[in-house]
This record gives sequence, C-alpha cells and structure tokens, in this order.
Amino acid sequence: MALRSAARHDGDFRLVVSLHDVAPATAGETAAWLADLDALAVPASLLVIPGAFGGGPSLADDPAFASWLRSLPGHEPSLHGLHHAAVPGGPPWRRAVGRVMARGAGEFCALTEAEALERLTAGLRIMRDARLPVTGFTPPGWLASPGTRAALRSLGLTYWTSQLAVHDLTTGRALRMPALSHRPGGRGERTGARLMTTASRAFSRTRTSFRVALHPADLQRPGLRETTLAALRIALDAGARPLTYAALVGGT
Repeated sequence: MALRSAARHDGDFRLVVSLHDVAPATAGETAAWLADLDALAVPASLLVIPGAFGGGPSLADDPAFASWLRSLPGHEPSLHGLHHAAVPGGPPWRRAVGRVMARGAGEFCALTEAEALERLTAGLRIMRDARLPVTGFTPPGWLASPGTRAALRSLGLTYWTSQLAVHDLTTGRALRMPALSHRPGGRGERTGARLMTTASRAFSRTRTSFRVALHPADLQRPGLRETTLAALRIALDAGARPLTYAALVGGT
C-alpha cells in the first residue's frame, strides 16, 4: 500500500471507506477502486456478497476470486448479505422503504429473526469456507429489520452498520458516523455528487468522523470517481485517520 505523507492523522477524526457489492461479477470494479484506495493508503472494508450475484458465480464457485481477496493487504472482508436481492414478505411499508432506499436490493429490510438467521448463517459459512475472516455485517441498503438485528446478536459478530451509525454488538453502543454515497443513474445523482465534496469539507472543518461508501456502479458514471477521490483527499489532508470497520470497533 502506497504511503501518503501530506497530512497528519488525528486520532479523533476518523474516516471509514467501505467498498460495496464485492463479488466475482464485480471483480474488475473492485480492483479499480482498490487501486485508487491503495494510492491514497486508505484501507477498505470489503462488503462481500457470498452468494450468486449480478449474473456471476457465488464466492464458493469462484476459488480464484476468493484467493485474490485473501491476498489483499490491509483490507477487511465483511459480510454484505447473501444474494443482495429483496425477498418477499414483511410489512408493506417496510417493502416500500426497501424499494426506495435500496432499489429492490433490501434483502434484510423485512425478515423475521429466523429468516435473517438462516441467511446470515449461510453467508458466514460461505465466507468461512473461503477462509475469509468476518467480524461485521452491513445489510444491503443499510436496511436491517428488527428480526435481523435480533439475529445478529447470536452470531458472534462484533458490529453491524446502518447509514448513520456503526453499531457495536459487544457493548450495544452505536457510534454515530454518517455515510456518504452516490446514487448513480438516479434522479439525485448530480445533487449527491455535489454533496459528497461539500459534506467532506464540512466534516473535515468540524473534525466529524464519517464514512464513504463506494459502489461498482459509481465507475460507470462520468465524474463520480473523481468526485469521490476529491472528497477522500479533502478529509485526508485535514488529518482524517483512515480505518476499516474492524479497526474502528476494535479501538485501534
């Protein structure tokens, strides 16, 4: 990982970058984002979809991709659902929220505890068999039903994340830490792109820890990559300490 010497790290001002939708189908986009992050010496929390996703094979059916993930220095594998696709059931209002917030990918937004436990256990088993250690979970779209949150407490994980906070499953505390992300192709794409750098400047000025979420689809839209990298540089130049979720929750 390349060294960045332009800024002093301030331990109280922290930055977490998560790379979403990591799967064999998005190997190219994952590698492209990691090259950018490595150039900035920013470790990533890799949100891995272990089941079949995006028309590609599952993690279990692509040992070469699993081996590549194991070889990445400094980055943290984390669980990001099982298939990253909405499932039927649950209250209508929760399904509606999932359609709006997660664009139909709200896999865990309306599950019962038993349903969530089954999917979480299956995902963790695939990750374990691929020899990828996992300590945390980010639900697709950051949407976790009460049943999902109950299921998480029995799995030995140390954290889960929502859009506004990182939740410590050991202590029960929530670290308020907003996440910035793009909505490529959506109605608010341009506004969101401007907000990315504006918010980074505001957070850097007030030394408010925050997160940046990267998605494979961001790379398909002109300007979103550059906007994201600019936001990261603003925070790093202001002294933000880049951490993975595991390091953040572990207090290192």
